Amino acid sequence: MDRLFEFIVNHYILVSIFVALLAALFVLESRRGGQKISAQAAVNLINRDEAIVLDIRDRKDYAEGHITGALHIPLNSLKERMAELNKHKGKQIVVADKMGQHAAMAVKQLTAEGFENVVRLNGGIADWKASNLPLVKK
Repeated sequence: MDRLFEFIVNHYILVSIFVALLAALFVLESRRGGQKISAQAAVNLINRDEAIVLDIRDRKDYAEGHITGALHIPLNSLKERMAELNKHKGKQIVVADKMGQHAAMAVKQLTAEGFENVVRLNGGIADWKASNLPLVKK
């Protein structure tokens, strides 16, 4: 540990550049994945702005419970089924996944296809459940 501090003191310029690049990478990646919203903010968007919820989980997870009115398009087939979303291009889209880990990839794909109002549910369906919000099963 002492050697680490010695290195930092002796090479403070290198360490400063490394920290700055790391921070820039973190900011860039968080922006590329789209804006995150809480479960309560998603409820407000759905109720007020009639936002569309896009559930990108697999079929098994979707069947165990999903947000009322959610469109189900698994992430691995999103590119092939993009035409299904074209009628919702002008609306707000909330992307929901299992725990908030894969929604950024879906947001990137949607913005690349020209969708402008796309956000992701922070924490995914797990956060939705933790907030005691309802899920439906079909």
